[in-house]
Amino acid sequence: MLQKLRERSSGWVATIIIGLLMIPFVFVVDQSYLGGMGANNVAQVKAPPAWWPGAPAWWPVSMLWEHEEVSGDEFRQRFEQERMRQREAMGDQFDPRQFESAENKRRVLEQLVDEKALVLAARRAGVTVSDAALREYIRQIPAFQADGKFDATRYQLALASQVPPLPPRRFEDMVRQGLMQSLIPSGLAASAFATDAEVDRLLRLSAETRDVEVALLPLPEEDAAPVSDEETRAWYEGHRADYLRPETVTIEYVEVDAAQLPEPAPADEATLRRRYEEEKSRFVEPERRLASHILVRVEPDADEAARKAAEEKAQRLAAQARAEGADFAALAREHSEDPGSRDAGGDLGWVERGTMVAPFEEALFAMQPGEVRGPVQTDFGYHVLQLREVSTGKQVPFEEVREELAREHAQAERERAYSELSGRLTDLVYQNPSTLEPAAKAVGLEVRRLGPFSRDEATGIAAAPEVKRAAFSEILIEDGTASDPIELGPNRSVVLRVVEHTPEQARPLEEVRDQVVAAVRADRRARAAAEAAEALVKRLQAGEALAEVAAAAGAEVTPLPGLPRGAPVPTPQVNRAVFEAEAPAEGKPSAGRVALPDGRQVLYVVTAVHPGNPEELPAEQRQQVRRQLAELDGAAAADAYVRQLRQRFRVEVREEQL
Repeated sequence: MLQKLRERSSGWVATIIIGLLMIPFVFVVDQSYLGGMGANNVAQVKAPPAWWPGAPAWWPVSMLWEHEEVSGDEFRQRFEQERMRQREAMGDQFDPRQFESAENKRRVLEQLVDEKALVLAARRAGVTVSDAALREYIRQIPAFQADGKFDATRYQLALASQVPPLPPRRFEDMVRQGLMQSLIPSGLAASAFATDAEVDRLLRLSAETRDVEVALLPLPEEDAAPVSDEETRAWYEGHRADYLRPETVTIEYVEVDAAQLPEPAPADEATLRRRYEEEKSRFVEPERRLASHILVRVEPDADEAARKAAEEKAQRLAAQARAEGADFAALAREHSEDPGSRDAGGDLGWVERGTMVAPFEEALFAMQPGEVRGPVQTDFGYHVLQLREVSTGKQVPFEEVREELAREHAQAERERAYSELSGRLTDLVYQNPSTLEPAAKAVGLEVRRLGPFSRDEATGIAAAPEVKRAAFSEILIEDGTASDPIELGPNRSVVLRVVEHTPEQARPLEEVRDQVVAAVRADRRARAAAEAAEALVKRLQAGEALAEVAAAAGAEVTPLPGLPRGAPVPTPQVNRAVFEAEAPAEGKPSAGRVALPDGRQVLYVVTAVHPGNPEELPAEQRQQVRRQLAELDGAAAADAYVRQLRQRFRVEVREEQL
């Protein structure tokens, strides 16, 4: 029987049976094994094998395609990093709910997809990062250095301090991948250059000035024609965003403030004396040393010969200062190159530890009174030191620090009482986070209510950025539970709960009808101003002088000879329009108009264009412009490379996973 089964299993019938059995298996295995996207991933970048560029994307050929995945964890980590970056950059203006928009999520995902496309392209191009190059790059990271050199201990501590801790092997893999994905675009960026013709053209444009005349036209009389219901309704429907009632919340909160707690009982004499004995080392006057020096300065970029000459000079001065009967002050006045102490005979006054650079301080505090030592090398040059006197540290008696100890004891007691009270309140709130009343009553504090208020109209404690951020956070609004303690300052915190929430919503037309009618009238007036200004521009283009046209419109002409590009004169909008206008033809000025934000119109006439002169720019600044232009071109080339990759590769995104 078994032999017959073995014989039958080797034929074409068995092949068909095995194929049929594999069909359901295809639908249950992780698609990533078959070249598809894994269940926990949000995006995939795929490319056909390099040796078969035209390979179809259907299975089983898709298994040959190369791919890079953006995992859900990777996306969430990057999204949180971007949240922290924006919160730090925007401060109080950061809106956590607005940040959660689909546009923001897609923007972060697009960055990750670009990175994966670069990794895939680098691997297909055979780009590798050697272990030696990886080690050298990591050794150059400032966070891992001490005194300018790589510190293995600091490296380990920095990785261990991450949340969660980052194993060195994983960090090295991350750095290796980052170097791989950046090698080609950074090479493209570094290969960019700017020709003399490009630099000259940029300089002529950037330094260009124009002779201009402008006239600010008065607004037409306000439109007194009635506004129909149809016009009102149409304007309201087209500008609903202008008539929104802002999102508001009402909160209840409990505040704990050490400044409002009862004053602690004064410490008795025994307590203060015990504190003094325990902290006796604090009340010791530091050792001080009365010193003088002679400085032979060495510039940071000095060559070895100059350094050697300075050292030999300092050695000679040290020998002279040690000679019997030598006048150190006279030598300092004659030879020291320290302008701050030279005229005082090198006198530095009383020096305490921590006030001088390390080599200077180590030498000075190892000397005996009357000793001369040197040369001592520092970043400033070579010093010859003289120690004139030593004042040893002495114990400050209890009576002189009693008041200080009493203040410190009172502050410590106040902080202890605050910590105990806030800790107890927090514990009680965590036991029943759906209300603050029982916890506040148990600790003898008051539950207060504030609101409703919007983000822009928050007052009192809600004006604090931390409170506002929590009050409008999605989790507190949806759950209705108490927040974690929010620190408002030293020994001051608050716990809050959102009790009412009204989302942003359109105000009804009847409520804002007067505003809508006013907006319609303002729009009519602005359009009438634009039509009138356009008619005047046609007269200018026909050859009439601006002075005549402006006078007829009741406006004055302001000449602006030599107007530079980019200057906010007369306004940024007008300056931009003036330099976007065509250069005037022979005997025919270039004319136009610009609408200001308040609806008024500005007429302008460009009478002459004066290109910048590249020859006037110093060589050093010209070279800087060349570098900047090359950097811009390089960045554009790198960006174009990424865009081209996105067109060559296939990108799949799971929107529902964002």
